[in-house]
Amino acid sequence: MKREDLRNVAIIAHVDHGKTTLVDEMLKQGGIYRENQVVEERVMDNNDLERERGITILAKNTSVYYHDIKINIIDTPGHADFSGEVERILKMVNGVILLIDAAEGPMPQTRFVLQKALEMHHKVIIVVNKIDRPDARLDEIPDEILDLLIDLEASDEQLESPIIFCSGRSGTASLSQYEPGKDLTVLFETIKNYIPAPEGDENGPLQMLVSSIDYNDYVGRIAIGRIERGEIHQNQEVVICDYHEKHQPYKSKIVNIYQIDGLGRTPVTSAKVGDIICISGVTDITIGDTITAPDTPEALPFVKISEPTIEMTFSVNDSPFAGREGKFVTSRQLRARLMRELLKDVSLRVEDGETTDSFKVAGRGEMHISILIETMRREGYEFSVSTPKVLMKEIDGKQCEPMERLIIDVPEDSMGPVMEKMGSRKGELLQMAPQGSRMRLEYLIPARGLLGYRSEFLTDTRGEGIMNSVFDSYQPFKGEINRRHTGSLVSFETGEAVGYGIFKVQDRGTMFISPGTAVYEGMIVGYSPKSEDINVNVCKKKQLTNTRASGSDEALRLTPPQQMSLEACLEFLADDELLEVTPQNLRLRKRILNNQLRAKANARNKNA
Repeated sequence: MKREDLRNVAIIAHVDHGKTTLVDEMLKQGGIYRENQVVEERVMDNNDLERERGITILAKNTSVYYHDIKINIIDTPGHADFSGEVERILKMVNGVILLIDAAEGPMPQTRFVLQKALEMHHKVIIVVNKIDRPDARLDEIPDEILDLLIDLEASDEQLESPIIFCSGRSGTASLSQYEPGKDLTVLFETIKNYIPAPEGDENGPLQMLVSSIDYNDYVGRIAIGRIERGEIHQNQEVVICDYHEKHQPYKSKIVNIYQIDGLGRTPVTSAKVGDIICISGVTDITIGDTITAPDTPEALPFVKISEPTIEMTFSVNDSPFAGREGKFVTSRQLRARLMRELLKDVSLRVEDGETTDSFKVAGRGEMHISILIETMRREGYEFSVSTPKVLMKEIDGKQCEPMERLIIDVPEDSMGPVMEKMGSRKGELLQMAPQGSRMRLEYLIPARGLLGYRSEFLTDTRGEGIMNSVFDSYQPFKGEINRRHTGSLVSFETGEAVGYGIFKVQDRGTMFISPGTAVYEGMIVGYSPKSEDINVNVCKKKQLTNTRASGSDEALRLTPPQQMSLEACLEFLADDELLEVTPQNLRLRKRILNNQLRAKANARNKNA
């Protein structure tokens, strides 16, 4: 059976190339909204964090209608840390729309997602987006795309993929880079004519692969996937099995079935081959499971989810300010929350730590885990996290580490410091190409080498540099890398920071705090350009005397403190430091708070 009334496509691209904005316009022109309806921008990014950061974190399903054809669209994340989402989503579709920025061209994540699509033999529609940018390179981009397709060993048919020139913001598409379109009709027509309609045996026994999981406090896990064979009915008895045999097949019952309709889900009583649907009622179902008919439990093959590469330790907050700001502070609450996250994020791994109050949390990258930290603190959790560590792997008896393919785009006058830093972080230059007044550098670098580098990179390029990386492979350990060249300014008193105390300390480094900030012994209040830590007293008050001389009471000139974001804090952490995370504050601190005990521990480490 061929479903001519249906097309299933995924929109894939590098981060910030305009996927979500284009989906907005497709929804508007696909008749999902009323004529007078007020619609906010990037409607698919419905999570607060996604809106604030301007990135997509979770893949979203939606659908539009073009004439009498329903087009199921999946908007995927562009950030490398969420690439686990992309790998799974491609199992649900018959073709992809590859979005490429008209100025930036193909980027590392473009390469990654396109490679996955080509491996699955999907048909690709190439959309050059943002053609209205003043720095758009419309004549060069098609050649760069062709080079990328050849490099990824695309088939002859894939090399002849149609190219559409589009402006997602204004909702226009055209087949020529020199003629602006009127609307997205060209894109809809290409999807209709080029993306194959889903096929399958409608009368065969049921088979549906779960490619995504949603979670709801009322109904539990909601499985999302495409029906590969047969039909599914409400209240139907099914068997859940797994291709990699991680669990024994077990029986269950389908409680509810939902069709994706525009931005909502419509309850239905049945669905057939090719439909992308959501089902609830199966408690322990996970990504990669196959829902089958009871008499023929045949599991569908599924790509194993990529292994995590970065690990951090989450532990109960034990600072002097513990329990003042958070609603959930105990190890039991922390464990329950992390286990709940595992229900919907299959790229995450959680294990018990070395103590009963700590947990090892491993993810695909710093951003992957930092999103979890930010979500938890907004929910009222209070805890501390350690410095990120790279997960090693033993391959053929050798200790191997994850390597990242890094693309750097910098002004020519910033190349010197960037190349020098790359060398000290064991980066290997693969290629270098000029792009106007800028230079594009491609490196293979250990994932360890990128930890804590982003803020240095922005300083070295005066904020004009762009860097993007994607996991490449595991390679033998490259040797020691010195991650941080600065020391910490550590408070040796508990109290409230005062202007006079900060004024006396600020000559020794850059401050993180302002007057009136509550501090405790062992808390980090700034950093010093010297490599060793310095104990300082920011609570010191000016002693009043009964003699006053002219000029002795001049105003204190305080340098504004450096504001640290969550990512900047995680990058800053040294091995003997922790980040205290509460709903209201982020505080950097030493692992051992007492100054004398810390000095003894440091002396022991030096002698060891």
